Amino acid sequence: MPALRRLVAAATAAAGAIAAVGLAAAPAASARPAGSLPYLSQFQRLKTIASTVPANGDLNPYGVWILRDSIGRLHKGNILVSNFNNKNNLQGTGRTIVQITPRGRRTVFADINPRTLPGACPGGVGLTTALVVLPNGWVVVGSTPSRNGMASTSAAGCLIVLNAWGKVAETISGRGINGPWDATVVITGHFAQLFVTNVLNGTRRANGKVVHRGTVLRITLQLFRSAPPARVKTTVIGSGFPQRTDPNAFILGPTGVGIGQRGVLYVAETLTSRIWQIPRALTRHGSAGQGRLLTKGRFLSMPLGLALAPNSNVLTVNGGNGRIVETTPNGRQIFSRFLDTSGSPPGAGALFGLAVLKGRGGVYYVDDAQNTLRLLH
Repeated sequence: MPALRRLVAAATAAAGAIAAVGLAAAPAASARPAGSLPYLSQFQRLKTIASTVPANGDLNPYGVWILRDSIGRLHKGNILVSNFNNKNNLQGTGRTIVQITPRGRRTVFADINPRTLPGACPGGVGLTTALVVLPNGWVVVGSTPSRNGMASTSAAGCLIVLNAWGKVAETISGRGINGPWDATVVITGHFAQLFVTNVLNGTRRANGKVVHRGTVLRITLQLFRSAPPARVKTTVIGSGFPQRTDPNAFILGPTGVGIGQRGVLYVAETLTSRIWQIPRALTRHGSAGQGRLLTKGRFLSMPLGLALAPNSNVLTVNGGNGRIVETTPNGRQIFSRFLDTSGSPPGAGALFGLAVLKGRGGVYYVDDAQNTLRLLH
């Protein structure tokens, strides 16, 4: 996203660049827990899997999800990627989800027409990083749309639910859903606990000023085999996160989320380069505010996508410096390396969604600078 690159470059010039350690991996050896190695230290190679640009020209890949089962047109081991921009690079107007094989074959899983949605989705379609797949092949993707690519014309959007054949089955909107930006999910029997960050509460009216109204919702969905999931309850479990609109970067606010041990929800907060932890995320009845600070600064620079490694460490990719960072559950940043070095500063505005393969397979991530799906392995 070139506009975000310009924003990051200006912010970096004002605050001072983060110390560069070259293209090779940069473990923070002094902070490494005794007797353990960073999960990311075993991976040395970067591989481009495929372009994420479908036939309609959609750009700016955001969400990433690795398919665990085969059903309908979804195939186990393939990767889904959602696109946020259209072919004219207007943010909040992308409408496609592509499916990519590990060998790089790309097909369009869904091309969502905003005029034929079966339910409410204020503003239309602009697919975000919020992308998850539920049992029986139900795909849930966030929409934070814009009429002209600017946040000033954005609207609350919704969650769009598609079946395993790529057909939209329903929308989930309102009751706190306002600019769904990223998501993760935990399956508990016949229910799914869907955690969604929201970035539009009060941001448009503030006209570029920072407002502390970003939220994290826990949306409880009842699951069915042949019918789309039904929303049972919505609970605000996180609130007060800083966010703002920007004519270049669209929106900056709470983004990546991931569930760790003992039900701790980690939240990547982009504006001040922090990762927060919300305790008892699966069971709490009210908001924890921003929760407890896990880590801030150092290698973090505008963290966006977040995922949990097999060793329970927190992985985040940065929109500010093109790095992936590994942080322990006690807040120590133990590893960092560049995934993208293009732009000025290196990697600015390039990284968004990521997903971790089981075992030692590696980490899939999208590179917005090249509109590609890539693998660190």
